[in-house]
Amino acid sequence: MSERLQKLLARAGLGSRRKLEADIESGLMVLNGRPAVLGDQAAVGDRIRYADRRYRVVMSARRDFRLIAYHKPVGRVTTRSDEQRRPTVFDHLPRLRESRWVAVGRLDINTSGLLLFTDNGDLAHGLMHPSSEVEREYACRIRGPVSDEDLRKLHEGVELDDGPARFQRCWFDGGTDNNQWYRVVLSEGRNREVRRLWMALGYQVSRLIRVRYGPVELPAYVRAGKFIDVDDGLVTHLQSLAGLSIRGQAQMRLVPDTVGRGRRGGPPGNARGRGGRPGGRTGGRGASGKKRLPKS
Repeated sequence: MSERLQKLLARAGLGSRRKLEADIESGLMVLNGRPAVLGDQAAVGDRIRYADRRYRVVMSARRDFRLIAYHKPVGRVTTRSDEQRRPTVFDHLPRLRESRWVAVGRLDINTSGLLLFTDNGDLAHGLMHPSSEVEREYACRIRGPVSDEDLRKLHEGVELDDGPARFQRCWFDGGTDNNQWYRVVLSEGRNREVRRLWMALGYQVSRLIRVRYGPVELPAYVRAGKFIDVDDGLVTHLQSLAGLSIRGQAQMRLVPDTVGRGRRGGPPGNARGRGGRPGGRTGGRGASGKKRLPKS
């Protein structure tokens, strides 16, 4: 069993396939001691060096990735770095030791609510692909009453700059004449699509919150800026929606290659604790935080 290098590393969250292919062409990846080339495939036992890290390919039947539900507040941008130095959602995520977080879609700076993150690139790509048609549900606060005729247009379709768009479902969810709440559902993620649909009919969205992505809903107890891990059952459902093998089926994955390195895959004297932070509750410390003494 073997798999293309860029596909294997993308699933590990180390970059998009396009970026990984470019890095392979630039000679930035090493497979079993030689520069990798496009078309190379990795098999169990192979060793890979990329971005100053060493990995070994193993076979595993357990889920080797995380998926978290993050409550994005207004004012944070969905990007890794921002030229205007605005706070980003990635600044507030837990650290990963051997991979990186990938956002499943985006929310603009003025939109809050549910944003999924995973370190499985294939899962993120599959969920975002238009063919998956994963539902997104939003709560919208609209200024002024909305006519029945306009609700019909929003459901049947409105012409936007990048083509026709519509809400699969749209219903009144309470409020006053000047501030009415509506719930809307659509199954694609074009840029600012919800806002543009309302604006096309002359309505202003004063507040927009994503409350659901596929089967995952934003729990009321998760405060803005906080996150929770998604339950295994929902992860399996999302894998199915993305067209991926379900948890429990064996597949190849990357693990840190510790040959010639210190304990836990890092240089000696640099043990890291829970979440990749120095001084966590690993590396010889008990629950009380006191150092364990070696047994005689």
